Formats: sequence, C-alpha cells, structure tokens
Amino acid sequence: MEETTPVRQQHKFNTSRLHRYLSAKSLVSNDDTFTVRQYSSGQSNPTFLIQTPSRSYVLRKKPPGELLPGAHQVGREYRVQKALFSAGFPVPQPLLHSTDVEVIGTEFYLMEHVKGRIFRDLRLPGVSPTERTALYVAAVEALAKLHSLDLASLKLEDYGKGAGYCRRQVSTWTKQYLAAAHRDIPAMNELSNWLMENLPGSDNEVTLVHGDFRLDNLIFHPTEARVIAVLDWELSTTGQPLADLAYFLMPHYWPRGLSIISSMGSLKGIEGVPAVGDLMSIYCRCRGIPAELPELKFYVALAVFKMAGIAQGIYARHLLGNASAPQAAHFGQCVEPLAKIALQLVQSSFTGPIEHGLFLQTAKGQAVLQEVKDFMRQYVLPVQEEVEEYYSKHAQSPQRWHPPQIIEDLKVKAREAGLWNLFLPAVSGLSQLDYAYIAEETGRCIFAPDVFNCQAPDTGNMEVLHMFGSEEQKKKWLEPLLKGEIRSCFCMTEPDVASSDATNIKCTLQKEGDNFIINGKKWWSSGAGFSQCKVAIVMCRSSSLEVGNRHGQHSMILVPMDTPGVKLIRPLTVFGQDDAIHGGHFEVHFENVLVPASNIILGEGRGFEIAQGRLGPGRLHHCMRAVGLAELALELLCQRAATRHTFGKKLYQHEAVAHWIAECRLMIEQARLLTLHAAHTLDTVGVRAARKQISMIKVAAARMACKVVDCAIQVFGAAGVSQDFPLARMYVHIRTLRFADGPDEVHLSSIAQQELRDQLKKARL
Repeated sequence: MEETTPVRQQHKFNTSRLHRYLSAKSLVSNDDTFTVRQYSSGQSNPTFLIQTPSRSYVLRKKPPGELLPGAHQVGREYRVQKALFSAGFPVPQPLLHSTDVEVIGTEFYLMEHVKGRIFRDLRLPGVSPTERTALYVAAVEALAKLHSLDLASLKLEDYGKGAGYCRRQVSTWTKQYLAAAHRDIPAMNELSNWLMENLPGSDNEVTLVHGDFRLDNLIFHPTEARVIAVLDWELSTTGQPLADLAYFLMPHYWPRGLSIISSMGSLKGIEGVPAVGDLMSIYCRCRGIPAELPELKFYVALAVFKMAGIAQGIYARHLLGNASAPQAAHFGQCVEPLAKIALQLVQSSFTGPIEHGLFLQTAKGQAVLQEVKDFMRQYVLPVQEEVEEYYSKHAQSPQRWHPPQIIEDLKVKAREAGLWNLFLPAVSGLSQLDYAYIAEETGRCIFAPDVFNCQAPDTGNMEVLHMFGSEEQKKKWLEPLLKGEIRSCFCMTEPDVASSDATNIKCTLQKEGDNFIINGKKWWSSGAGFSQCKVAIVMCRSSSLEVGNRHGQHSMILVPMDTPGVKLIRPLTVFGQDDAIHGGHFEVHFENVLVPASNIILGEGRGFEIAQGRLGPGRLHHCMRAVGLAELALELLCQRAATRHTFGKKLYQHEAVAHWIAECRLMIEQARLLTLHAAHTLDTVGVRAARKQISMIKVAAARMACKVVDCAIQVFGAAGVSQDFPLARMYVHIRTLRFADGPDEVHLSSIAQQELRDQLKKARL
C-alpha cells in the first residue's frame, strides 16, 4: 500500500479498542474489517490510515513517551482544521477529538481521508515543466488565501498571541533547540543571536499562519493543479504571515547537494519551478498587498533556523526511541549545515531575489550566481593561502606544473554541486549575461575559474570544438575537456613576427596524403605546462591556399601534445613570474609534426572565421573577471586607507586618496555596465554584430583594472609590490590582459573603423 507501512513497534496500540471506540461513535461497524497502517512520512505526530470496506480515515496522535514541552498538541490541530473546514478552506474534514488516553494510550483526532496527489519530492520529478509551474502557483495561491482569512470569523482570535510573532518564534525555537540539543553547535547559537538582534522593525500584522507550509504538506487534485487539502497543522498559530511565505520559499535558497531528506533538495535550476520573485508577486497579488516585501533576509533566516530546530527535535526523538519516521537518525547531521547556510545568507549582500537594473539575469542565472558566491565563500577563498604556499614551496620544482590536490578536490565538489562548465550556454543553460555576473565573482580569486572548469584557454578551446568540431573531434577532445579530465592550450602568437596582426603568422601547415605536417614556433601558449595538457589548437598558415586572400590562408588544427616533434622549450615569465598556477605561458616548437587530416577544424582556410567565434565570449569572460579583480583591489585599498595614519589623519582623509577611491568606483561601474551591455548584445544579436562592443570592453576593462590596482598599490606603499599582499600578482595578471586577445591599439583601430561605418550609415539615412 503506497506510502504506508505496518505500524512500527514503538507506535503500536490496541486496534481492537480503537475499533470499539469508533463503532460507539457510529463511524465504523463492529462487523467491519478494520485495518490500521502507519504513514511512512511524517516526522512529528505519528499518522495512520484506517480502512474499512466502506470508508477510510486518517488518525493523528501524540508520540508515546517523554515529549518536548509544548509540542505535539493534537487538540490545536483539530480545532484549527474544524474552523477552516467550516470556512471552506481546503482541509480534511475533522471528525472527532479524543483526550481519553485509555483508547490508544495517547490523545488523538480523526479526520476524513482525502484522495489525491501528494508530492514528497519538492522538485516534482516526473511532472512536466508546465504542470510543475502550475502546481507551485496553486500552492502559493492557497497560502495567500489562508493569510487572507479573518480570524474573528474563524473564532480563532485567541488561537495564538498575535503581534510580536517574530520575537516569540526566535525565542521558542531557541528553547526547543536547546531542550533537544545532543551537542553544542556554535552556528546555531550565533544564528539565534543574530535573529534576536535583527528583529523586524514592525511585527504587528497578524493572520492565521500554518507554521510548516511546504509542498509535501499539500494534497493536490488527482488530475488538476489544484490544492484540495492542506495537512499538518501542528505548528499553526497566529502571527506574521511573511514567516510562512519565507518558509515555503526556503528551498530556493539552498545550495545544490543539500538535502534534509531525499524529498527536500534544492530547487535551484529545476525547470518549471517558478522563481522566488514570481511566487512573491503572485502571493502579493492574491492578498492585494504591495509587491515589495521588506526584511526578507530575516524571514528566510528564521525559516532555516526553524527547520534546523525541527531537525534537532526529530533527532532527539530518535535518541529517545519514539521518532515517527525511520530516517529520523539522519536529521542530527542536518542541523549544523542548515545553521551555516542561514549565516551565509545573513552575512552576504543578499537582500532578496528581485534585482533591479538595466541588465537582469534570468531566474536560473540568479540562482547559480548565489550558489557560486556561497561556494566561493565556503570552500575557495579559505584555501588561498594553502594554494600560495604550494606554489612557493615548489617554485623550483617540476611539481609546480601539477595543480595542488586542494584544487582538484574543489573541482570534485563543484562538479557534484552542478557548478561546472558554466561558461558554455549549451551545457549550463545560462546566457552570456548570466555568466558575466558569475565571471565577475570568480575574478576575485586567481584560481577560482579552474575550480568550476571555466578557465582560459580551455573555455575558448571548448567553445571552438563545440561550435566547429566534428563528431569525432568532440568525442576525442571536447568530452574529456568538459569532464575536466584533461587540459589544453592554444598556440597562435609567434616570436618571429608581430602577432598583433594575426595574418603575419608563419607556422606552416602542409598537406601530405591523409596527413598534415606542421612546422613553426609559437609562444605565449598559456596552459601548455600543465601535466594534464593533452592537446593544442594550433593556428597555421596553409601553404596550398590562395596567397591573395589575407584572411583565408590560415587554419586551426588539433595537435596532441605527445605527438613527435612537439617540444616545450621554456616557460616565459611575466614580470619575472612563470605563472605556473595557470600552466605557464610556454614557447612551443613544432618540428615536422605529423597529424591526421581529420584533425583540421572546420576546414582549411577557416582559421580567422573560427577565431572570431572563439574570441568574442572569451574576451567577455576576461573582462568580467577583471571587474571582479578590481572590486577586490578597491576593497583592499579602502581597508588600508581606513586603518593607516599619515601626518595626523587616516589615509582616506587625505583628499588625493579620497579622490582615488571615488575615481576607482566610477571606473569599475562604467566598465561593468559596458561589459554587461556587450554580454546582452552577444546574447541578442550574436558575435559578429557585437564586435564593436566586445572591442570596447576589451580596452576599457583592462585599463580600468590596471588603474584600480595601481591606486591600491600606491596606498599600500612598498607593501603593495611585495609578496605579502596579492596586489603585485594582480597587477602582473591584469597588465598582461592588455596584450592578450589583441593589444589595446588593435581594438581601438577596430572600434574607430566600426564607429565611422556606423556614423556614415546614419548620415546616408
């Protein structure tokens, strides 16, 4: 029988006595076959399905044994359901309430059995995205209807204490947690203190609140997206309705991978689940209240605290031996992670899910961005010193070309969390605009893009193979790159020619039967030093192609790094650093390198065509990472300026430094908006039409970041160029960006040409 089991040993009672009692109440016949089974769900009050040949009922009772104070008041459940049923709100019809413990050993109540659909997994697997949306909308509409009911009409004015609900909730759940705690959890104590210190300024709105309003506490119509019964009223009272709404929305804020029980995983990225902002809008419209819901951070944190308290109580009942569900032992492991999630929310810049601005992410983009921020804060940023120590320790050792294990471990975590290959829209489902915000966040840490498999040059190479590769090439090289099993490099720049004009490239590609022979020298081949670098994409001049067509003579070809004739000559240094953390920038020679003709990408002479497709998104990603780097530099600048004194005042009180701070903020905001505009253009009109915008950001973002880091170095003084702070390394990285993917001057010429073309076109109109 679905979702029921035989009555568990600790919850068994005298079913014959119950049969006689219900017979005396004319609810069953003495002659009826009478069966009792226990629902496998339900974590608090044990719930049972009672069946006779003609009718079915549901019984809710207190658990046996010692109970937490104030908990399991089944009489309150009966009272509120009776009032709601009379008012026409969808609840099972309550039939009787018994305080006679002689019947089954505890107080209980009986209600009708409602047939319909209960979704135990909040992600609604097996349901179409369209129906998934409709079910969530129906649920939030039911919640709005509940909060719109008049307490006086329900005769429930005395059902709770009314105003001041939030303070009482924090106090109640703190007491419940402490009464049930099996060990000290500092995060729970810290969260309780934060909630008490950040109570909403106004807490006077009073409605009936459910207290545990979740999708799996609803019964839906068998075929329609309509709520026909709301269950589990144990925690119901009167108070602030936004606490109910935040509790319902809570799983939207959980990171992927967190699951209290198997049914309650994160809702982020699930197709068809409406965004938080959409659900809030529907709720407010149904209640006829303004769409802006203040202090959402508090209510979400309170909801998570409450869930942590509930989990602790379930685990306590497991320890006492009277838990209602077989998986109760698992809940003890959930308390601390929940508390930490709430603390991350309240300590972050989270103010709610609705963003206002010119360039808005999709709901999925917002969700993934928050997950990346959480992942960075929890896992990536804390290990920066450990990574730096690794590269310092192996400065003169070949081991430096093997990434530290800590980065490899973080990659596993990121992949398990679904934060993998976010740069590639076809894989991640994110737009370029969505990813631009994420790239900014990863720009705050030099190795963060690697953790999410979003590092250059692999991203550009994966884009090339995705867009232009044959099926054989994708299977052999793209698939392992997407899995993070191998790395790659891109060989374009040459030491013997001015490569800022890419038509100067001389590395030759000569056809010989079913093969090509490659000869030439490349340098600044980033990533070539990695021990996992297994393939290079090499830009060559095809000797057999027409000489007159400057942009039709070059080809891109895949070259396995273990091919005879491929020689790593040396890692080039950048301001004296070999950049091993990024696999270095190697000089690579190709001496009679023989590769199959099937390794050519798209076809001979298509190299420049491929390059335009490759470099557009790649440049965008570089620029948004530069914005993130600049934000970090400005943070460091301000911290230093606020703590150091010269000539009788703090550094920021000197007008010159104050102006630097202001100018840096102006430049960062300008570069961010320009880059987001380029991302939007790329999404809407494509790479070719976005060429001017991409060239503009390539110049502006690198210049901006150089200037901001330079200002920060100046404020730090000599310390700014030392190894004790990250600014020198940041400057090295960002100064190089003014050459990478084309020097500023080439982009300025391109911008000028396109601007003149656009202006002349307007003049003709």
